[in-house]
Amino acid sequence: MELVQDTYRYPEEYVKGVPLVKFFAEALGPLQSFQPQPDDLLISTYPKSGTTWVSQILDMIYQGGDLEKCHRAPIFIRVPFLEFKVPGLPSGFETLKETPAPRLLKTHLPLALLPQSLLDQKIKVVYVARNAKDVAVSYYHFHCMAKVHPDPGTWDSFLEKFMAGKVSYGSWYQHVHEWWELSRTHPVLYLFYEDIKENPKREIWKILEFVGRSLPEEIVDHIAQHTSFEEMKKNPMTNYTTVPEDIMDHDVSPFMRREGSACEQST
Repeated sequence: MELVQDTYRYPEEYVKGVPLVKFFAEALGPLQSFQPQPDDLLISTYPKSGTTWVSQILDMIYQGGDLEKCHRAPIFIRVPFLEFKVPGLPSGFETLKETPAPRLLKTHLPLALLPQSLLDQKIKVVYVARNAKDVAVSYYHFHCMAKVHPDPGTWDSFLEKFMAGKVSYGSWYQHVHEWWELSRTHPVLYLFYEDIKENPKREIWKILEFVGRSLPEEIVDHIAQHTSFEEMKKNPMTNYTTVPEDIMDHDVSPFMRREGSACEQST
C-alpha cells in the first residue's frame, strides 16, 4: 500500500491534557480494548531514552542470544509499539496481534493514557529513564527527521516547548516521576540509560533476574557486544533504515546518533 502523501507534520493533538502525535492520538481508542497476555513484558520510556537499545537487549535475551533470530524482522515488528499509527502502515496494535507469545511490547505513554488492563493485570514493566538534557537534544533531532512530528523550528524554541511539556508525550519530569512512583506498587524494573552505558553487562544481569531467565556469562557477553551503539547503528534491524523515507528521513539525521549539540542543525 502506498503511503498517503501530505499527511505529516500535523500539530499535536491533546488527549487528557497530554500532547501526542496526531496519528498516535487516533490509535488510543482501539487500545482501550487491549487485553494483555500474562507473560507480556512492557518496555516503557519517555521518547529518546534508550527504548530501542533495551528492546534489542530483551529480544536477544528472549532468543537465547541467537543473533540470527534477532534478524528475523526490524525491531518495531519484533517489539510492537503500542500506540504507533501512520497512514499506510500496520498499527502497533495490529502488529501485536500477529506477535507470538511471549511478547515484548513498548510504549512512551504516560500513565494517564496507558491501557488500564496492563496495570490491572500487573504486567511486568522495564522502564528506562535518561538525563533530560540528552533527551531534549535527541528529541529535537528526531523531530527534524521523523515527519509524523510537527516541524520543531529552532533549537531554542523547541527547548522552551520541551521544558514546558508541550511536546509529544508531555512533560519529561512528570513521566519519569510517575513511573518511579508506580514501581512502589507494580512490578517495574526501573533502569537508567547512563547506567546501561556505563556497565551494560551489569544491567543485562538485572534484566535477566527481573524476567526470570538465566543465561551463561558468555551469552551475556555476546548480548552486550551486539547491543553496543556501534553494532546497532549499522544493523538495519535496529537502526530504522527500513522505515520509508516519507516517515523518517535519515539524510536529515540518523535515527541512532551520538549525543552532541542540537544547535548544529537548528533552523
